[in-house]
Amino acid sequence: MNGQIDWPEPIVRVQSLSDSGFPVIPDRYVKPPTERPASNSDGSDVNIPIIDLQGLLYDDETIFAQISEACREWGFFQILDHGISPKLLDRVQEVWREFFHLPVEVKQSYANSPKTYEGYGSRLGVEKGAILDWSDYYFLHLLPLKLKDYNKWPALPADARQVIDEYGKEVVKLCGRLMKILSINLGLGEDILQNAFGGENIGACLRVNYYPKCPQPDLTLGLSSHSDPGGMTLLLPDNQVPGLQVRRGNNWITVKPARHAFIVNIGDQIQVLSNAIYKSVEHRVIVNAAKERVSLAFFYNPKSDIPIEPAKELVTPENPPLYPPMTFDEYRLFIRMRGPCGKSQVESLKSPRDCNK
Repeated sequence: MNGQIDWPEPIVRVQSLSDSGFPVIPDRYVKPPTERPASNSDGSDVNIPIIDLQGLLYDDETIFAQISEACREWGFFQILDHGISPKLLDRVQEVWREFFHLPVEVKQSYANSPKTYEGYGSRLGVEKGAILDWSDYYFLHLLPLKLKDYNKWPALPADARQVIDEYGKEVVKLCGRLMKILSINLGLGEDILQNAFGGENIGACLRVNYYPKCPQPDLTLGLSSHSDPGGMTLLLPDNQVPGLQVRRGNNWITVKPARHAFIVNIGDQIQVLSNAIYKSVEHRVIVNAAKERVSLAFFYNPKSDIPIEPAKELVTPENPPLYPPMTFDEYRLFIRMRGPCGKSQVESLKSPRDCNK
């Protein structure tokens, strides 16, 4: 997958920088002025759409229309009453919060490398001297089963592996339901998008983000601007501390999370499959001086070796394919090598005649 065996520089845990109490962040984390949080942040009450899936029981036409508009206009929406137990959501977040507060030597036993990114990490990308994000994370695979290795999952807290496994299975089912809706809303059969992903042979992985308190949150980001390279992301946010920002035109909208809601966003692979009818949208994370944040990003991805290209049903002489075929394995090498870089990758795939679309 990735020839890089190790990180280009010694890894520094951001949590240790935060815990040191030093009032100034290292230069490695200071973003250029145009990328800092104050740049184009929208302080209004605007929020991404919030959709109650309970409505599917009695008025699915309205809910389908709301999801369709959100996918076309925002690339992001929140879902309520999605069928996953609030008790499970609370416990999986608590499990991860407890993990990040374990002694450093326990966490260090799960330290990751850029070869697979699986485990406990503190940077994305392998560019030497890169400006880094103010966050630590844990990355693990749930599907395909051949990549699922419980030994690479945290053994503590005691119920961690059981809770994470149950959570993963529930979110996979929810993603399958959403894929059907997205496919129907494109005018396709309900299974077209899922089949393009590989049917039941999809990929699923989890990145748990830990954003420690930051003494200078106006100078850095918890996660730099990017669109998600995969298919669809379901984020379980920290509903106590907002941090996710979504690009809307030239502004950044701070998402106001609803309790026990998931934040759903379109990834680059669905943008490609939909021939840009659905758009993946840039987002970033700001950090907080007074409070830490924990969020769980669940990535629902195509089978890694299937070429992804615009669905043939959506291609006409008037709407030619905007993207060439490319496997997800090939595609995700970009972010693994360079780290988060806005939407530069998916846009670079467009043929020159389509770059203004």
